[in-house]
Amino acid sequence: MKVLVFATRNYKEIVRDKLNIAFGLGFPIILLLMMTAIQSKVPIPIFELESLTPGVAVFGLSFISLFTGMLIAKDRTSSLMLRLFTSPLTSSHFIFGYTLPVLPLAIIQIAICFVVAIFLGLKVSFNITLTIITMIPTALLFIALGLLCGSVFTDKQVGGICGALLTNLTGWLSGTWFDLSLIGGAFQKIAYLLPFYHAVEIGRVTMIRNYSEILPHMIWIIGYDVVIITIAIVAFTKKRQANSV
Repeated sequence: MKVLVFATRNYKEIVRDKLNIAFGLGFPIILLLMMTAIQSKVPIPIFELESLTPGVAVFGLSFISLFTGMLIAKDRTSSLMLRLFTSPLTSSHFIFGYTLPVLPLAIIQIAICFVVAIFLGLKVSFNITLTIITMIPTALLFIALGLLCGSVFTDKQVGGICGALLTNLTGWLSGTWFDLSLIGGAFQKIAYLLPFYHAVEIGRVTMIRNYSEILPHMIWIIGYDVVIITIAIVAFTKKRQANSV
């Protein structure tokens, strides 16, 4: 109940920021339109809609990280948060209270990418719904990254880390824009150890009905979810204790 009350407050804060919501939802659509236009002129297998759409959806989630990180970083320095620190809310209540209202926004963003892809020629099938479902842990991953950054850094630092560093890491290490095997070596091995590649591959293997490959990628994502959320709770607790001194 405590989490729901706090989540409701955060939901109201989120819906007030209509410009950032519009940008977060609209930018992946622009990317999808651009890459599809390139594909129509110079056919590239990785830019086919079944492969491209999950990649663009994952890349778009990096903006969810930025949005979440900015929200929590700004709140940490507000007078309201200082008063809430004296309430019975624990750090885990705060973290999940931020997660609940952002998660639907992330799922909507993923769904919009697939709806636009359908208008661009993606064949309508049950696999689209299944892909969106299997990408929910990926949405949690990017929310968790935003929560961690927002719990540790200031809002200006979050803008640099989530707005620049995370979007570049997602783009380069996920295999969205190029096949990682083209570079190979240490670069490919590092990419396989990080969650971004597995996040994209979950969507791709689901779209092509290669269901046996879903679980191995899902384990990587869920593992990262648990670790990052745990670290975010610990980091938020330390910042909370520092502000209470």
